[in-house]
Amino acid sequence: MPTVRLKPLSQQVVVITGASSGIGLATAEAAAAAGAKLVLTARSDDDLTAAAARLGGDIETVALDIADDDSADRIVAAATARFGRIDTWVNNAAAAPIGRVADTPIADQRRVFDVGYWGLVRGSIAALAAMRAHGGAIINVGSIESDRAVILQAQYSAMKHAVKGFTDAFRTEVEADGVPVSVTLIRPAAIHTPFPEHARNLTGHPISLPPVIYDPRLVARAILFAAEHPRRGLSVGGTGVLGVALAQHFPRITDRALEAFGEALQTFDKPAPADRVDNLYEGRANAVDSEQDVYVRTHSLWLEAQLHPATTIALAGAATVAGLLALRRR
Repeated sequence: MPTVRLKPLSQQVVVITGASSGIGLATAEAAAAAGAKLVLTARSDDDLTAAAARLGGDIETVALDIADDDSADRIVAAATARFGRIDTWVNNAAAAPIGRVADTPIADQRRVFDVGYWGLVRGSIAALAAMRAHGGAIINVGSIESDRAVILQAQYSAMKHAVKGFTDAFRTEVEADGVPVSVTLIRPAAIHTPFPEHARNLTGHPISLPPVIYDPRLVARAILFAAEHPRRGLSVGGTGVLGVALAQHFPRITDRALEAFGEALQTFDKPAPADRVDNLYEGRANAVDSEQDVYVRTHSLWLEAQLHPATTIALAGAATVAGLLALRRR
């Protein structure tokens, strides 16, 4: 297994796909604040230019559709022309419809994979080639849905399952070849991004994310931690991890729960806006956070435990000892 040594963010060139909204934009903000040089990609040149101007620092923008066959090559060319190298590559771009499988055109289902899976595969291969000599980090954004499919999100869930399968296999190949590149899978739970506004809505009702919902900046924290510290994977949102664990041990009960409550937790009982525009094929106005007024958790104890395992073990041990001493006194 190769020894992977990653630079501090302030010395890195970081590529971020899907950088004009949600998790991608939150990651760009945090990376810029840490002093990293950035290569930001998305479909809208105007959104990228506005983001770069607001963030400041040393930033290259590349407007492209990650689903295009030459997208990864164009990113590498722009990064090396501007900065001479790439140190971290974050595969974050994704798009999705929300609705029942039978109601979703095959072209829309294929688009989910063209963006979220094949774009990520091309990016991973190109990043590995660019980093092979000097090392670096490839960070793929999966989902809690990489482990458990959710009703109304069949295509997105299937794509994130594929992302996990690819990332796990790709990691073993990189390590077997002794290449000093870490390959990390990030698995967010429900995150307060513009996903409800951006997803193609086939339900006939306004859509939402099921609670508990977490701040996108927590995912950015996990991504940038992995850019400096080699990790196999990190999960964001303890409630999502717990839900997956229960689903794996009680799959049929989980099926029944989703059948009974899954659609109600993701839709409002009123007609969807007639003028709503999604981003499945075209970019649209972007932001870090969703417009929906919901409770958002700004911390994740589960994430902190993963980032600081030694401290977590020590605290757990101390709590256990304290509990045993208390019982003994009784």
